[in-house]
Amino acid sequence: MYPKKKILLLILFTGLFLFLFALWYKYEHSMDKAEEFQVNSPEYSSKLVIATQGSDFKNAVTNEIVSHFKQDSIFIEVIDVSSLSKINPKDYNAIVLIHTWENWKPPIEIEEFIKRTITYQDKIIVFTTSGQGSYKMEGVDAITGESKLEETSFFSKVIIDKLQPLIKSKL
Repeated sequence: MYPKKKILLLILFTGLFLFLFALWYKYEHSMDKAEEFQVNSPEYSSKLVIATQGSDFKNAVTNEIVSHFKQDSIFIEVIDVSSLSKINPKDYNAIVLIHTWENWKPPIEIEEFIKRTITYQDKIIVFTTSGQGSYKMEGVDAITGESKLEETSFFSKVIIDKLQPLIKSKL
């Protein structure tokens, strides 16, 4: 075989391998769609929306936050981050964004929401998970950590503590 053909085949196989690896990585490590639900009456004056992605860890954090506030007179709406475009921050006292850092960046829905709602940052709490536990969007005051189930209560408490002044002052 000619050397040029060998080099061309090597480049093609390398490209094919990288493409298949990227597909596997996206399938293996991408987040599921979060189950959307509501707790309490939408008529309550105090409202909280939690936009999250589906994973065991994120579901556990979300459930602890909901359990903490469900006995209060607070309307709680849990949505998938893909539904953020429908959220008007004026309608909520507090917004929690729980997302993972995928492919070296946040999900586009999170990025677009933060840009669109820059004037409401005082009512938005961001929790970013990543493999190293330290990645976050530039210019965003985010809680960062790894998705470890044994740390669910720790991160839930951090988020709840940040929510208390936003939610409780409206009750």
